[in-house]
Amino acid sequence: MRLLSTKTLSPRIKDHLTKIGTSIVEYPLIKIKPLHLTNQKIQSMLIFTSQNAVILANKNNALKNKIIGKKSFCVGEKTRKLLEKFGFKVIEMRENANDLAHFLVEKYNKNSFSFFCGKKRRSEIESLFKIKNMNVEIHELYDTLFVNKKIKGPFDGIIFFSPSAVLSFFENNKWPKDCHGFCIGKSTAETLKKFTTKYSEAKHPNEDQLSLTIINYFSNYYVKK
Repeated sequence: MRLLSTKTLSPRIKDHLTKIGTSIVEYPLIKIKPLHLTNQKIQSMLIFTSQNAVILANKNNALKNKIIGKKSFCVGEKTRKLLEKFGFKVIEMRENANDLAHFLVEKYNKNSFSFFCGKKRRSEIESLFKIKNMNVEIHELYDTLFVNKKIKGPFDGIIFFSPSAVLSFFENNKWPKDCHGFCIGKSTAETLKKFTTKYSEAKHPNEDQLSLTIINYFSNYYVKK
């Protein structure tokens, strides 16, 4: 099975996949452009939905001094670990923004939040907070840029790690015939669903589960073709 990964894979997962006989082409389809922080009004509680936001917030020394020690909430296990590495106390981690938004509305609706994020993001947190009249300050730390690339196949499978990577792919490409998509999480799968029904979603949004999803597909379907 020949796979296209839309971002660079970790060595461990690449090793897992090559051991079952796959060949992998890595071509990142998005890149991150840091933005100048214009909103300096920091609230008492912090929200992070990406590792990029954590990294850029901690590269800004003036900002880091304002946010260190504050209670944090995040999306994704890797984001949580990164926050803890930088010395932040993570109160709650959820697997997607929608789940986190509903948790905060239920448990912390009297509090004010600073949301550190990218310019292109899903709207669940802001939309639900607006409905519930909760205060959230938006701090856009980066923009996600598409890498315009015509992909030359053929590929049996394409691995996606974000909705932005899906959209970037379809800017210059059509879905290949007899190709299967592999999505790391719900949001990514919902975006890919707009273009094809031939995809699988990891049971939980992490690389280990994504790797297992690919291996299961390979074992149960692809080898029987």
